[in-house]
Parts: sequence; structure tokens; C-alpha cells
Amino acid sequence: MGTFDGLKTQSVPALERGLLILEQLAQSRRGVTLSQLTRKLQLSRSTVHALLLTYQRCGYLQRERETGRYCLGWRLYTLANMALCRNFLHEQLSSILNRLMLETRLTVHLAVMVEGEAILIDRIQPPEAPRLASWVGKRMGLHCTALGKALIAHLPAAELENLIAKHGLCRYNENTIISMRKLHSACEQVRQLGYALDDEEEEIGTRCVGAPVYSVDGEVAAAISISGTRAELEDIPGKAALVMHAAASLSKHIGSVCNKSCVSAQAEESQFKIA
Repeated sequence: MGTFDGLKTQSVPALERGLLILEQLAQSRRGVTLSQLTRKLQLSRSTVHALLLTYQRCGYLQRERETGRYCLGWRLYTLANMALCRNFLHEQLSSILNRLMLETRLTVHLAVMVEGEAILIDRIQPPEAPRLASWVGKRMGLHCTALGKALIAHLPAAELENLIAKHGLCRYNENTIISMRKLHSACEQVRQLGYALDDEEEEIGTRCVGAPVYSVDGEVAAAISISGTRAELEDIPGKAALVMHAAASLSKHIGSVCNKSCVSAQAEESQFKIA
């Protein structure tokens, strides 16, 4: 039994179970099956299935048809981003993004990969810059943007091919990558140089330079980029150095916060039991 504001108010067991399910899904990179959740949480199959179905119908989870695995849905990412906008970490990240914008005088984007697409979660544009067709929440291709290439460059080859087989290589113009061979080559270039380039591959007249942002365990957690005209991004190596520096700073802040969160979570885990 839990308390709320000092009152002896009962907790809701079903909600506690539902939260445990979300925590299990958050810890899994490739999703979790119904059977795995049932065994892990020691709950009945019918209870877990009902909770998963409720989450799925509300958009908080999604189920992969091929594998039957459940993954976190986009609605949860939206909620997380709303919370992020109100805490210290977001202030630190925004400071880094704003500094990059001031250094380059170009529009800065921050994105994560969701459901095989790059999703913009932050955007800072110089007051004098022409308005770009980008906004927070916009979905972008992984094969034709600097953000997308930075997000997928370190994926295992088989995982990348499965991803492309599912989503395809949409052609936007004559510069767009439309073959797996060229995409593998572009990813190799990102790994070697440390940055990704969109050379008018999504939109004619627009160039972007991006770099991956790493989590505390060394996985790519997000990507950062700058966007401008071909003339504004003529000095690609010079601008790329600024982007990579900003990405390294973002990785450092994310890693620091994740370390603190993990220690706190481990301390609380032993005290939290299924009702």
C-alpha cells in the first residue's frame, strides 16, 4: 500500500504492473515478446496481454508483425520530449545547440530514430536565416539526410538491410541514394570521418552536415546536424568539426545524466515489488 500526500491511499496494482512493463520495454533495444514479459514479471499471460493491448490501442506501444515483439510507441517519445523540455538536461542540450547555431549561423537540428525514421526533437534557427521546411516532430528519411545517416552508420549490416527492406529507399531527386551498395559506402564514410553529409540528396539547394550522439553505453542515441545552402556549407570539413564538437558535448552530458539515473534506478529496484 502506498501513500499520497501523507494519506493512506491505496496504490493501483494494475497501474504498477503497467509501469513495470514499460520499464522492461525501455531496457530492451529490439523489443520484448508477450512470453518474455510474462516470465520476467511473473504475471499471468492474460493480464500482460490486456495491458499490452491497452497500451497499443492508445499509441504507447507498437507490435512488430514479423517478430511479435512489443516496442515503445511514438506517443511515449512525445511525452518524454515534453518532460525533457522542462528539466535541467534539456537546458544543457539547448545551450549546446544554441552555441552551434551561433558559431555556424545555420539552422541546428537534433533527432532520434523512431520506427525506422529520423524524428526531429529539437530545432534552433538563426533569426536572419531563411525558414526551412523543418519542425519538431518531423519525420525524415534515414538514407537521404545527414541526421539519418549519422543514426544508422553504426548499425550492424544485417539490421540496416532489414530496416531498408521494410522502409525502402525513397528517391527525392537525382542525388538521392537508392542502392544498398551506396548506402553501405556512405555509412562507412560516416564511421571513418565521424560526420555525415547530405549533399542536396533530400532537397535541391540544401546541404546538411550531421554527427552521431552517443549514450553512456556507446550506442548511438541521437544525431545533430546543421543545414544551409550549398554556398553556406562550402567549407564542409570546417563546419563538420564544429558539429562533431557539439555532438561530443551532447554525448558527455547525456552520459553524465544517464550514469546518475542508472545508480538511482539500481538503488530503488530492490525496493519496488509487484503488488
